[in-house]
Amino acid sequence: MNFEHFIAKRLISGRDYKSSISAPIIKIAIAAVSIGMTMMIISVATGIGLQQKIREKVSGFNGHIIISNYDDNQSEGSVSPISIKQNFYPKFTSVEGIAHVQGVAAKAGIIRTEESFEGIIMKGVGSDYKWDNITEYIVAGKRPSVQGGLTPDVLISKFLADRLRLQVGDRFNTFFMKDGAAGLPNLRVFTVSGIYDSGIREFDATYIIGDIRHIRKMNKWLPEQVGAFEVFIDDFSDLEQKASEVYEETGSTLDTRSIQEKYAYIFDWLKLFDFNIWVILGIMILVASINMVVALLVLILERTRMIGILKSLGAENAMIRKIFLYQAFYLIMRGLLWGNAIGLTVIVVQKVFKVIKLSPENYYVTEAPVDINLVYILLLNIGTVAICLAVLLFPSYLITKISPSRAIRFD
Repeated sequence: MNFEHFIAKRLISGRDYKSSISAPIIKIAIAAVSIGMTMMIISVATGIGLQQKIREKVSGFNGHIIISNYDDNQSEGSVSPISIKQNFYPKFTSVEGIAHVQGVAAKAGIIRTEESFEGIIMKGVGSDYKWDNITEYIVAGKRPSVQGGLTPDVLISKFLADRLRLQVGDRFNTFFMKDGAAGLPNLRVFTVSGIYDSGIREFDATYIIGDIRHIRKMNKWLPEQVGAFEVFIDDFSDLEQKASEVYEETGSTLDTRSIQEKYAYIFDWLKLFDFNIWVILGIMILVASINMVVALLVLILERTRMIGILKSLGAENAMIRKIFLYQAFYLIMRGLLWGNAIGLTVIVVQKVFKVIKLSPENYYVTEAPVDINLVYILLLNIGTVAICLAVLLFPSYLITKISPSRAIRFD
């Protein structure tokens, strides 16, 4: 065993191959492992980061689960009211993992200015509204205060503000049609208290956020009535299970929908990132494995005489194979060291300085978000080492085919 370790140490020291013909091949193999690990870290960090960021945005504006009347699932402009006197409001104690429940209402209208007009949906919110979910998207002004008396302040998107040429502090007219009644529409004069930019055109081109009491007054609802409930959960990975549990705990006249159902096209698009990540991981590991196989074969062929001498001295095939696998493991670890250093540097720089920008029209974000998860990175390293060594077991069997008598004469 000591002899085996001595030979392995001799090979791993690198003095034997740095000046040999195998040096370029070995450098290429190390570079392949390094580049592969760098690409895998970046692809996983950006892919998962983008998924998480878009989920946060969609749920921030809608909640994770929406509770509404059965006849209101396809319309946000005209709904039947729901009493807040429910066993799940304000605390959903019958289902674990529920973080918050808030009552909201929505009403379609038209903003009319001197120069333009836009169709919108006003989202009415009350004192229970969780502003933390969208505060980071406010780019100018402040959120409207709905704690005191009825306020005309609203939060409008940058997209609508630019099209209507509105700024913080400007007033504008909004017309709301009367449900099931003829006559003049309801007119409300609102003031822009803040401007948000979510980057998701479906929200930015549609929603303004204001006091729910305006909608109650126009719809002639009671103070304890809302249009729907938005439910937030602690863990997004439990969304389907929690949506089912919430459905079971609500009344027979109420229905529930998760945001995955409501915005299926967005989440179907996000699922493609999982496929893309696996493809990138597969290609990178395949390239690294092929290069390591080539490097190992070159090392074996270059040291054929040494293998013959070891066999003539009584060394077993298994021991010699271990020597070369130790060498391959050393080369893989060198590549992983550089790959991790470069990959982590890139994603940290992106997280801090946001160097890489993206088009919000295509990706719903203005810069590439990253998720630095050390567990994923550790698993990538372990998986790469395991797969590469498993692949290298096959070419290492070439050692068993080498005859000592012929190998010693090999030149």
